[in-house]
Amino acid sequence: MSDSTPAAPVVLDLWCELQCPDCHHALTDVHALRARYGDRIEVRLRHFPLEKHKHAYAAAQAAEEAAAQGKDWPYIEAVLARTADLGRGGEPLLIEVAEELGLDAEEFDTALIDGRHLLIVDADQAEGKAIGVTGTPTYVIGGERLDGGKSQEGLRERIEEIADRLLAGQG
Repeated sequence: MSDSTPAAPVVLDLWCELQCPDCHHALTDVHALRARYGDRIEVRLRHFPLEKHKHAYAAAQAAEEAAAQGKDWPYIEAVLARTADLGRGGEPLLIEVAEELGLDAEEFDTALIDGRHLLIVDADQAEGKAIGVTGTPTYVIGGERLDGGKSQEGLRERIEEIADRLLAGQG
């Protein structure tokens, strides 16, 4: 029996908005980071719906319902792949994506009506504002905030530098 416990993963918070085309492009970096670090990095989606996108708040709630049904990242990625469609189609598209993924679409519809996930979305947004998030995507890792809303160039490399430093400090 060993008394060593595995190190906790490095946490990368991704402040995201599901109607944001830049957040869709950020998925490439998320996939690359997951491929490089595996379970040594935990990517957490944090909601930051922007007022300029009419359906972002509903999409954040829908993502929380997908999480409740066990398919958060598949749902998030499917919605982000259709940001333009979401702008045109609104909430019916959110239900359609749920159906495509085999989720309980009726429960999605009910969740959007009864607002059961509002507190999670509001809490994420309030925390984001408190730490200076102004746009999406924004990453927070090791206490450092990296704003991808203006440009994502070089962000993955910066995240990797921080993750490598944090992981080296655990050993």
